Amino acid sequence: MCEANAYIYQNGKEELYLESVDIMRPEEGKIYLRNLFGEQKIFDGEIREISLLHHKIVLEKK
Repeated sequence: MCEANAYIYQNGKEELYLESVDIMRPEEGKIYLRNLFGEQKIFDGEIREISLLHHKIVLEKK
């Protein structure tokens, strides 16, 4: 499977935000995420980094 986990980067650390992210898209200046289980979150920030090899999305607050 190709889903990734989303983390929030804060104070030099990464904290898990949402597991098994299936969909990620920009939405009205924010980032919409939905995982395989239907859980949805909207993050007010930006993408810091995406690692396809490690299936990892790192987000950062504005």
